[in-house]
Amino acid sequence: MATASPPPPSMVVKNRFLRFLIWQSVSSALIFFFFRFFIHQVSSSAITAPTGGSRPRFSLPFLPSFSTLFTFLTFNLAQLLFSASLSFVSSPQFHRPAYPLQLALGFFRLLLVSGGFDESRSADFRLRAKVSLRFVLFAVAAAVSGLVAVASVCWVNSLAGLDDGVGLIGRVGFRGFLMGLLYGLHYVYKRRWVLEFPIIQRPPFFSFKMGLTPATTRALKLSSVAYLLSTALALLLPDQFTGQVSVGKFICEQLVFYLGSFAVFLSWELSHQLHQVLHTKRFMFAPPKGSAAAETNPSEPLLAALEESNPGSLLQYLAYLDLCMFSENNVDIWRRAAFFEESGETYKRVIAVGLRPLQHLASKLSEALECSIDKNSQLSNQLLSPTDVQPDPNCSELLNNFQLYTWCARIVASLTARSHQEDRYGVAQLSGSNADVTSTLISCLLAVESFMGRNINVQSPNNLMGPGGIKWATSSMRRPDIGTRKKRGGLVHSKAYAIADVLRTSIYHIVSAFHDEMVASAKAGLLDKDWIITSKPPFGSRELLLQKLRLFLDFRAT
Repeated sequence: MATASPPPPSMVVKNRFLRFLIWQSVSSALIFFFFRFFIHQVSSSAITAPTGGSRPRFSLPFLPSFSTLFTFLTFNLAQLLFSASLSFVSSPQFHRPAYPLQLALGFFRLLLVSGGFDESRSADFRLRAKVSLRFVLFAVAAAVSGLVAVASVCWVNSLAGLDDGVGLIGRVGFRGFLMGLLYGLHYVYKRRWVLEFPIIQRPPFFSFKMGLTPATTRALKLSSVAYLLSTALALLLPDQFTGQVSVGKFICEQLVFYLGSFAVFLSWELSHQLHQVLHTKRFMFAPPKGSAAAETNPSEPLLAALEESNPGSLLQYLAYLDLCMFSENNVDIWRRAAFFEESGETYKRVIAVGLRPLQHLASKLSEALECSIDKNSQLSNQLLSPTDVQPDPNCSELLNNFQLYTWCARIVASLTARSHQEDRYGVAQLSGSNADVTSTLISCLLAVESFMGRNINVQSPNNLMGPGGIKWATSSMRRPDIGTRKKRGGLVHSKAYAIADVLRTSIYHIVSAFHDEMVASAKAGLLDKDWIITSKPPFGSRELLLQKLRLFLDFRAT
């Protein structure tokens, strides 16, 4: 029996987007018919109660008719617009947008100033400008979607004779536009567009079911706030109180609008939950077990997704998640065994893609800290108090990619520790990958600790004693401008502390697996030759990395 091959990596994100649109349409349809029934009953009661007539019989508002079909299609088109804009603005990596003043100054400099930006600043400005444009388009799409969706749900009022159809739909549509705009701004401000990958991977149905209660509660709160704000802003309409409208009909109109707004907010929240569940689910970048591709080169689809995808894309994050899962677990041992093939090329490629984000983090932090030293060497900055110094925003943006750094540290540490038992050919040690992994992890840890304001000079007092018992002074690598980064409870400090904790745990994972070998190398004076790279590390020096490694070897690194 032939086993169906998985889709190519380039189709993974497209297939998930189409699946998300299909299931979103199903949930939107159920919400439309459910709330349409209650709105129909409320509006029908408001029409018959003041006249003293008999209570209307139980009727279904979604019986086949042109108006029902038209409002159902418009409601689903509005939800489709919101879902498409949601996928357009979402990203697994946080990007800092450009503010309106920064955009204006940037465009002015590009157009009028000769030379404009240099290449690096120009690329950063274009990226931030694109992020800002995506945010604006999402807010506009949410506003248009709110206008159409609320008007479609509340259309039954005009059919029931509650008010003139044009005036009612105009007021409801205007308030729905304001409601959608407020939701879009709130969504962007709270950074809900950043995809958060769960620690425990569950089936999509159970993950979606666990988010139903929080989504309903959030929709209830947002709809209440949006109703009050839109009501206050709707008072500016010139025809708000024109016409003869009874108190009962006015109350009914407000009740119907609140039900309609809650229905739209609930549909949006469920779409957000469904989008998170479907797009953060693990995907196995591997051919079916037992197939010809699995016997020859099972790692090529994963390596292709890691090396050829755009940096920070959803496809790359899914590939890192898959690599982290089977590097640590014992479920897909055959996939991990394919890394330790005799030539060692596959293992070196895997380690290279795992170390690349960590090396980038260490080098960028090193550059930012060196720039901060240059700035603080000026007399004007020396007169500033410690509370006036602010962290570099570029460093803060780097620390936002905590999930990727966590995966990479766990990947390289797990593969290095597993190589102690599973590497039959010794490719991890012979290729120099073990030294690359330990050097990069320690260097990155030192960079993060220096950014946090810790003194990373780990020399022992015995090494500082000169002839005659004279104690030599050493230069501290503690940065003078990091006083504010040591404050507990700060967002930047919490992220840096979490990254440092993951790096420290990863280094201890390697030390625990190779403890006997490292102790023997230390006694023979070969610890730096076996576990420290000969070239300059991304941060610090070889001597500093060796001293830090000795602390880990003695289990004294904190």
